[in-house]
Amino acid sequence: MAIISDYQDEEEQRQPEAKKPAAASSASSSSSASASAAAEFSARFDPSSPLGFLEKVFEFVAERSDFLAHEAAEGDVAAVVRAAREKQKQKAMQVEKERERARAEAAAAAAAAKKKKVDEERKVEEVEMKDAEEEKKSGAIVPNKGNGLDLEKYSWTQTLQEVTVRVPVPKGTKGRFVVCDIKKNHLKVGLKGQPPVIEGELFQTVKPDDCYWSLEDQSEVSILLTKHNQMEWWKSLVKGDPEIDTQKVEPENSKLSDLDPETRQTVEKMMFDQRQKAMGLPTSDEMQKQEVLKKFMAEHPEMDFSRAKIA
Repeated sequence: MAIISDYQDEEEQRQPEAKKPAAASSASSSSSASASAAAEFSARFDPSSPLGFLEKVFEFVAERSDFLAHEAAEGDVAAVVRAAREKQKQKAMQVEKERERARAEAAAAAAAAKKKKVDEERKVEEVEMKDAEEEKKSGAIVPNKGNGLDLEKYSWTQTLQEVTVRVPVPKGTKGRFVVCDIKKNHLKVGLKGQPPVIEGELFQTVKPDDCYWSLEDQSEVSILLTKHNQMEWWKSLVKGDPEIDTQKVEPENSKLSDLDPETRQTVEKMMFDQRQKAMGLPTSDEMQKQEVLKKFMAEHPEMDFSRAKIA
């Protein structure tokens, strides 16, 4: 629409100076007519047929001026078209540049997320490898979810008070065929006429009168052993079997409420000391010794404690 107004202004400027006062009286009506024509062109513009619109524009220009009669008109129009095309090209390039930037940012974000995931997986692998190496060096194994161990022929779990052993047997096994001999420091489990599945000295002593076994679903022998010392975690069921790392035992906190206050305090202290040792930190006893030494040092500033060590 701007081209119409521009050429209207040029037409007024070509008039002699003497005629300008007279033309000024009709400036308002001419401007109004141009605006009206521009609005009409805009309303009739069909994006699917821009040439038709341009034809109307040039008809309008021809009616209002002698611009098209000039020899340079065709070149001027071509220059306007080239300028418009260049402007459109620059705009398209800018849009593409913005899209490329957005794609680059998205790719960078995806790469960062992938790198973060890879780094996290690598850290997990490093921790697992470190744990595996520590297990290999110490010979101790990370306990199962029941704080025991799953072996090839049987599995066992434990609390501070009891040990539960599960031995799979052929489906349909009758109780009379089961051999289960529980003694204070010895356990034998198996089927009659076959080599025992478990036979050996228990890791610690039990209370035979408080122990029992049962046959569940005729497919599994379940054995409950009551520990004699109910303040210690077992490393294995029988001596000579693979041992677990008791520092990685995770007792159920809910079970602590069942203990008497003195026992609970002892258990909590033991759990705290296990966590401290696992992290390479001082135990509760060592911390208490440190506090006593600090207090003594504060009361005797005249003494030299630079070489003092806590046993």
